[in-house]
Amino acid sequence: MKSSEKTLREHSKFLSLVLRHQPETIAIQLDSEGWTDVHILLQQMIKHRRPLKLVELIEVVESSDKKRFQLAPDQSKIRAVQGHSSAQVQREYAAITPPDTLFHGTATRFVDSILEKGLISGERHHVHLSADLVTAQKVGQRHGKVIIFILDTKQMHQDGFQFYCAENGVWLTEQVPIKYLKLFESK
Repeated sequence: MKSSEKTLREHSKFLSLVLRHQPETIAIQLDSEGWTDVHILLQQMIKHRRPLKLVELIEVVESSDKKRFQLAPDQSKIRAVQGHSSAQVQREYAAITPPDTLFHGTATRFVDSILEKGLISGERHHVHLSADLVTAQKVGQRHGKVIIFILDTKQMHQDGFQFYCAENGVWLTEQVPIKYLKLFESK
């Protein structure tokens, strides 16, 4: 039987916490690429009053519209594909040439800080960028009234900045200085 959308969201949110930020919450270990053993994860979730069956875990992974998680082909390991802040994880993404323009959606309350410091990763390992306006808009909506920045990634790349693309299509870089940012003006 399929889990309810609410239950799937709750499991996804908790998995984001332990697979991206705080694996110690349920006493699991992540390797440097973010992988953890599925059997141990499920055991620890039971011990910490968050029971989840393998079939439910697979459903969370497959139903995620943002494709936040990845199961190994044999389903023995799982990881978050990006968004890590845990010191246990130091993913090695292959640097690739980005599209000429990428986007960053955020809330208006962050604009002054961004215009002062540029985009910085904060506690996460990378700044997250979107390949299109629609996705940037959706990302920004999570934080309040949306503002979109357009990035001159072509120039950034020419200036030596590295870009990566996670398995779920989220573009990553370590920082975006102010000179490469422009506020998007919708018409």
